[in-house]
Amino acid sequence: MTTTQTTSRLTRVWREWLSPLAFALLFTQFGATAVRVDGVSMLPGLHHGEELLVPKLEGWAHTLGVGTYHRGDIVVFKPPRTATQEWTHAYRGLSLPWAYRPYLVKRIVGLPGDTVQVTRGTVTVNGRPLNEPRTTAYWDAACHDTASDLANTLPVTVPAGTYFVMGDNRSPGGSLDSRVFGPVSTADIAGRAVASVWPLAAPTNVTPACDGLEHPEKRVGTSGTEQWTPRLLLP
Repeated sequence: MTTTQTTSRLTRVWREWLSPLAFALLFTQFGATAVRVDGVSMLPGLHHGEELLVPKLEGWAHTLGVGTYHRGDIVVFKPPRTATQEWTHAYRGLSLPWAYRPYLVKRIVGLPGDTVQVTRGTVTVNGRPLNEPRTTAYWDAACHDTASDLANTLPVTVPAGTYFVMGDNRSPGGSLDSRVFGPVSTADIAGRAVASVWPLAAPTNVTPACDGLEHPEKRVGTSGTEQWTPRLLLP
């Protein structure tokens, strides 16, 4: 094989395989990526299996100190490295020999300097109830947890450079979040979910499983006509 033929083959490999792969890697690192909602901790706002669009540039900018996240933002993040061994060494009931930090999807409820407390299932920020009428109404009609330790917490002042996050699921054990592992550092937040892009249609009514058993996403009831589901995720 001549030098010209070798160069031609390498050029073709770059053009057909390596170049698209490099572009895809750069785009997912610095452009945007899709993240799948795993579980029901964000009901009723987000459902199990939804795909969310997460711009990466905004996340990189916030990590570098340019701009901040806002209350109500839905963020994708890893739990703190100081999380309990039970949390980091287990996933869906499977014991792991290494520290595992899965990406989670939750909503920011407390900003740096805020004081967050949960009393009988009501979230207060700086002494005022959090404005979440849809979430409250949904869980009041289902199985709003008012008695457990997660529904009655001590006040937590959010340190600088961190955020207090919670799932929208207010059922008993419905969400493991900052009430369990504490505020999340900006450096651990991959980005803000700005839109739901998949599925294209889903039933309108979703009934949660309130039995407290494992894998509640497998027992969620659905009814009603299917509606177009891609949408912007506003605070």
